[in-house]
Amino acid sequence: MDSSGKPSTAQIVVLATSSALTAFFYSIYRSRATIVARLKEAKKVSHDQDLKTILSETPGRCIPYAVIEGVVRSVKETLNSQFVDNCKGVIERLTLKEEKMVWNRTTHIWNSTEKIIHQRINTVPFALGSHDDDIASTVRVIRPLDAAELDLETTYENFHPTVQSLSSVIGHFISGERPKGIHETEEMLRVGDSITGVGELVLDNNLIKLQPPKQGFCYFLTRLDYESLLRKQGTSVRLWRILAIVFGMAACSTLLYILWKQYMHRRQSKKERSILEEFKEQQRKRLRELNIEESSISPTSCTVCLSQDRSCVFLECGHVCTCSQCYEALPEPKKCPICRASIDRVVPLYNS
Repeated sequence: MDSSGKPSTAQIVVLATSSALTAFFYSIYRSRATIVARLKEAKKVSHDQDLKTILSETPGRCIPYAVIEGVVRSVKETLNSQFVDNCKGVIERLTLKEEKMVWNRTTHIWNSTEKIIHQRINTVPFALGSHDDDIASTVRVIRPLDAAELDLETTYENFHPTVQSLSSVIGHFISGERPKGIHETEEMLRVGDSITGVGELVLDNNLIKLQPPKQGFCYFLTRLDYESLLRKQGTSVRLWRILAIVFGMAACSTLLYILWKQYMHRRQSKKERSILEEFKEQQRKRLRELNIEESSISPTSCTVCLSQDRSCVFLECGHVCTCSQCYEALPEPKKCPICRASIDRVVPLYNS
């Protein structure tokens, strides 16, 4: 905070940044907390129930938000892994990532970065069936790629390092980018995997479907069970809540500090004005005692002896109010006669 009582640029930046981050983290926290609350309220159904009858008796022939666990089963054809023998699935995601080191001109260190240069996703229709082979009912999964958490298993990964030569090393050093290689991965949702689906359960032409729910609800397809999914989402909620509280406290602390400093500045200014008025009143009283007209006193006269010119600058307050002889006569510890501030050092003043 400067001498005028206004907050410094650093304080304003800290307050604005912490306030913005608090609002950002709080919005994420509220969103995640809503997801967890709706997950807890979701209706849990299973394949051993008569789902068609339940849905037929439900208004709209649908359950807006339902949880169902089952085993992945293909509807017609399956996808074969391009790298692993006898590995069949219903969703395949192939990803190529470029990994490289980038020189940071600010910190002067090499930072590792990666960028997806190619990604392809293949899908075939699939359904969720019961773990019990004797139960034939299945639930067709619609638009699985819209799921907020699509949990795929990594079936293959390989890293292809970049071949380095002397000329390439020199070029990388000049450009500030040093390629490490290409990371290739294959992820699949395999036939037979246990999946927990959370979404809208509908009965459409005698076919039970699990599809993305209406706006405001989250679509899940995960290999976690329902309880583990709840714990994972709950952990995320606690993390964002802690971040919101920490940055909220930082914003409040900064604001209180600024307000306290402004209060102290106003209090100090009021005290200085009071001392100055008291000093002027004492000076006028002394002039009356000496029977001297105030108009006859030079503005540059020493405020103590009223006879010699002022010749001392007091630091750190900056007042110029006494001659050198009166300064020497001030009692220890020496204080400014006007504002009563401690005199750290004195600078001679030469009038030409």
